[in-house]
Amino acid sequence: MHKLGISIYPEHATPEKDKTYISLAHKYGFTRVFTCLLSVSGDKELILREFKETISHANALGMEVLVDISPRIFKSLDISYDDLSFFHELGAYGIRLDMGFTGSEEAAMTFNPYGLKIEINMSNDTNYLNNIIDFQPNRENLIGSHNFYPHRYAGLSYDYFVTCSERFRRFQIRTAAFVHSNAATYGPWPVTEGLCTLEMHRGLSIDTQAKHLLATKLIDDIIVANVYASEEELAQLSAVLQAEKFGFKIKLHDTITPLERKIVTEEPHFYRGDVSDYFIRSTQSRVKYREESFKPTFTPNIKRGDILIENELYGQYKGELQIALKDMENRGKTNVVGRILEEEIFLLDFMEPWTKFEFLVE
Repeated sequence: MHKLGISIYPEHATPEKDKTYISLAHKYGFTRVFTCLLSVSGDKELILREFKETISHANALGMEVLVDISPRIFKSLDISYDDLSFFHELGAYGIRLDMGFTGSEEAAMTFNPYGLKIEINMSNDTNYLNNIIDFQPNRENLIGSHNFYPHRYAGLSYDYFVTCSERFRRFQIRTAAFVHSNAATYGPWPVTEGLCTLEMHRGLSIDTQAKHLLATKLIDDIIVANVYASEEELAQLSAVLQAEKFGFKIKLHDTITPLERKIVTEEPHFYRGDVSDYFIRSTQSRVKYREESFKPTFTPNIKRGDILIENELYGQYKGELQIALKDMENRGKTNVVGRILEEEIFLLDFMEPWTKFEFLVE
């Protein structure tokens, strides 16, 4: 089961504001909270006072708080990898190791008596995970998450993301990646050019980012990296997770007829199994409406991402809905009734035969 998460950075906010945000996320079904101890300095008691109130509020709502740390923090707080009581007292669900140890320590940490999850960095294509596995960890307590990148152009390339993620999939380790809110204003560092795992997601709508991560089938949990996401964005993420079908955001053309609109927005669609390079076919509408009239309307040449309904000049194909995968000549027999939003056209690459899909009119 997939999970949604938010991030909080208590150093830069008040407990009241963070607790309000946590409650709002909980309202929309979010169950994870990411927070950060990478740059905190001071004694244990001070840190406990700063973090514990907010974490306690999240725990009371049944949310899982993971705390990002580094070996330097272990040293500065005088914490040993074989005694994680500090994080248990903090109320954490687990800890994320921003930088790791040798593999032996991580494996040992998964046997901590508190059942804390040990989350490791997924954004390096090295044998780090293999080393941990060699030391026979408790895999129930070992999970992974990618990094996020505030610097424009510094995010992971898609191919590299796939390579890194597949390594974790092979070992059946739970995975997570970060998306960014376009309404949020900050993260853990001063640079704020978006805060996402994949560079290609920078600037995209938050629900489009999430749909892509789910479509890769490589990511279990999706976490908003920057704060504070708007309520609308939280609702959009919740809708993506709850959707039974793959949804494309679209614009309809003014030339669409009432019957064509009904086919696009109300009829069920699935990707017909005998695949074409040129379009995705949803053919049930041509059967259901075979007695109806489909006059030629708007018939320009076809572009990838166009939504098509064959008109009566195509004989028995009239009424069939298609999504164009390539640019094509239109000989007047195909009505172009709408178009997938430009930012979502790349999601066509993740459609598979028999996928059920729907259209979300903007």
